[in-house]
This record gives sequence, structure tokens and C-alpha cells, in this order.
Amino acid sequence: MSEQGARRGQEDDWWRQLYGEDAAEGGEGAGGGGAAGDAAGSGAAPAAGAPTGAGPADVGPSEASDTLDERVASVLRTVGPPGWGDRPPPQPTPADAPDRAAPAGNAQTVETPPRAAPAPPDETLPRPEPDRAAPAEDAAPDETPTPGPVPPGEPPARRVPLPPPPPSEPIPLKATGPGARPRDVDRSAPPPAPAVTYIGDRPPTYEAEPAALPAADPAALDELVPDTALEGAQYGSLTLRAASQRGDSARYRGDVRRDALLTARFGAGRHALILVAVATGRPAVEGAHRAARDACGWIGSAVGRSYTQLAEDIHADRRGDLKAGLQRLTDRSYGKLRARALERGGPPEQYTAALRCLLLPADPDCRTRVFFGVGAGGLFRLRDGAWTDLEPVATDHGTPAPLPATDAPARPGPGLPHGPGTAEYPVRPEPFLFHAAFARPGDALLLCSAGLAEPLRQEPAFAAHLADRWSTPEPPGLVPFLATAQLRAKGHAKDRTAVAVWEA
Repeated sequence: MSEQGARRGQEDDWWRQLYGEDAAEGGEGAGGGGAAGDAAGSGAAPAAGAPTGAGPADVGPSEASDTLDERVASVLRTVGPPGWGDRPPPQPTPADAPDRAAPAGNAQTVETPPRAAPAPPDETLPRPEPDRAAPAEDAAPDETPTPGPVPPGEPPARRVPLPPPPPSEPIPLKATGPGARPRDVDRSAPPPAPAVTYIGDRPPTYEAEPAALPAADPAALDELVPDTALEGAQYGSLTLRAASQRGDSARYRGDVRRDALLTARFGAGRHALILVAVATGRPAVEGAHRAARDACGWIGSAVGRSYTQLAEDIHADRRGDLKAGLQRLTDRSYGKLRARALERGGPPEQYTAALRCLLLPADPDCRTRVFFGVGAGGLFRLRDGAWTDLEPVATDHGTPAPLPATDAPARPGPGLPHGPGTAEYPVRPEPFLFHAAFARPGDALLLCSAGLAEPLRQEPAFAAHLADRWSTPEPPGLVPFLATAQLRAKGHAKDRTAVAVWEA
């Protein structure tokens, strides 16, 4: 027999138990017009003790209970798994007592027949064992024992919440990322040396950082000069780094920077020419920074208008023509400075500046570097970790200094007296300086103002520190270059400007 047929047979047995033969016999009596049926048909109330209602199931008392709980239990025993519905029904509560007082009036009292005891469960079905609650000591410490069934008519037991568990210890968090990875530290390696900020047995008098700003004119704000200027470039085989900053004395007093720096490129490609100009105004002279700026601007304009011819002379190594042409351009620029001094109503010897320039071809096949200028400053070459002073020597103001050979050192290195660059500014123009050198791979050419040239010549420890920092296989970046160029030395608090060119 199929599962559907078996279920259908169980349903028929249930209906036969509910409406069995006794119910059928009672139905026939009711349908035959008994006393109860007549009473119902005539509308009279039935006699006391007679069953109420109509239909076959309500005719006469029956031994089987006909409550809702028993019906549910009967359904569960019939269609549910074995053992369902065998639990005894709940006992009636006082609210379910059958003896209720009838309402007052002409209505007759109707007695409800006593309910029959529930039929005993079928012994053939297996009786499931009742669930036994686990003892309290076997329960988990964090679990509350499940309460048993609540007796009918009694309110459910009130559950008392357990106190919250104590807070757990905080879990230490481990840092993540590249910085948190363990590194193999060489215990035998010496600790890194502290950064060197000054040279000498004691620090300089002034503080290293700027203290006061220069005074500003509301009508001439374009004349303000920043404390520090930084520049860099790379063309062909050369790498350029340039920095100019106020000296410690000017930073303390709030004076304007008298050093001026100009870097310019004229042309493009292999025919391009790079000009770097450094100028320094007269000390303790009002408007000295303007004279330095004018000197750089005018020599830059003159070179820019003639850069094509200058580049050809450099490529052809025509040094005589270069010297004559650059001297004319320099004289023309100083002539404008004298004219500007007359316009301002001051002496020409006051409105002047020391000027030093470098011409660098961008063509990687041309390694000729040309220097020219007037006034104090320095020109050095760093090769194999040692400095060489390339400053041209002039015997008098009218005769230019003799030119050394291309690669021959001009003089011994730093620490020795230098040429005429330290003399006071004369009324007459100072001698014109010119030098052309051939650069080798690994060389570094340094052009600087007097503020850096003086400690480089006078302080051997200062020169050794710069040589160590700048003798690296790769040129330094802008920030490391500036940090090295601003190395301090007691007694040297002037503005300083440094221009370095590394050859690849």
C-alpha cells in the first residue's frame, strides 16, 4: 500500500473513533423524532438534565471526552509520529467548573453533563520517555538550565537575569605594515654618526634658523627677496644644483639677502646654452640687493641675445673669441649699473656687485665649461675627493689674468691664500676674469659667492666635509645639496650661494 493510502486509512480510523457506532445510534434516535427532537422543533427548552445542542455527537452522554485538547491529541496520535499526543491533557482549572449560576429571570437552568474521563492511550504505540532535566551541576557554567513545564493555572516562573560576565582582558593589538616587520639588526655595526651642523670647537654666535624678516615697502613689494632660493636641472652628461640663502647675521638682524642667483636656458636640444649667474651686492649699502639683481638680469639678457655665437665658439674651442666677447658683454652690464646709480642719485661705486657666471652647453658631446666674471667669489673643482682652486689670477686691474692649461690645476687646493677677489671694491672696475676647463666624468665644478668661498679656503675641516658629501657616485638631491651647502662655521656669517655641476 502506498504512503498516501496508509495515511487515508489512518484518517478513516480517526473519524470512526470520533463518530463511532454509539454516535450513529444516537443520530438515528434524534432523527426519529425523540423527545429531545420534538422539544427542539417546538422551541421549548429541554428538561433539566437533558443534553443540549443538536446533531449526532450531542445526543446523550458519551464515555469519550470531546474537548479541544483531546481532539488535538487524537489528531497527533493519528497523523503524527509514534508517541505524539500520549501526554495526559492538562487538568481543568477552577475557571472551567461546569456549575455556573444561570442568569436570573424566566430562563430555565441548563445542567451540563459531566465530562467523561479521557480514553486511555493506545498501549500498542511506543510511549516516549519523558525528557529528564539535566542536573544543575552538569550544566555549562555560562548556560541557564531550561525550566520544566509550567503546571496549568499557575503563572510562569519569573526568570532572574544573570549578572553580566566580568570584562575580559584587552587584547594587545600588533602594529601592521612594513614598519612592524622585524628587521635584522646588526648589533656589531656602529651607530650612525650625528648630523654635522657646524665646523669648529664651538657653535657659531647666531642661531641656525631665521629670526627676523626684512622690512617691506607697501609700494615696492616686488623687491622682496626670499630667504632661500633652490634650483636644479639635468642636461646631457651634466647635473646642476644651485642654492642661495641669507647668512646667519642677516637672518638675525632682519636684513635682506644681498646674493642674487639666476639660472637660464637659451635655445633647445643640443644647441641649448645654460647660463648660471651669481652676484653679491656691496655690504652695508642701501639697495645692494637691487644692484645684485640688476647685474644678473643684464648679463643674462646680453648672453641670451648672443647665445648662438657663444655656443658655436664653445663647440669650436675658440677661447680667445669667447674671452673678448664675454668681456664686452660684462662691461656693457656694468655700464648700465653705473647709469642706474646716477639715476638714483648715488655714487657709482656704491651701486655695484660682484658677478660670476658659468656657461654650460647642453650638448653631451661638448664638455667645455666656461667661467667669467668680476669681483670676489670662488671657482673650485672636486676630483677624486680633493679640491682644486681654479680662480684666475690677475696682476693688475687693467690686464686680465693669464689662462692656465685646460686640465692643469690653477693652484693648490683649499686652505691656501687666494687671488685678488678679497680686495676692496675700487672705484674703477675690477679685472675681468675668464677661465675655460674641460670636464672629466666624475668631476664636480663649484661656483660660489664669497660667503662660501672664504670658509672653503680658510677652514680645512669645512672643505673636507663638503668633499666627503659631494664625492658620491650619484649627484645629491636638492634638499641634501642645500643641507651641505649651509654648513656653518664660526666667523663666517655672510650670505652664501653655491652652484655645483656634476659630470656623468
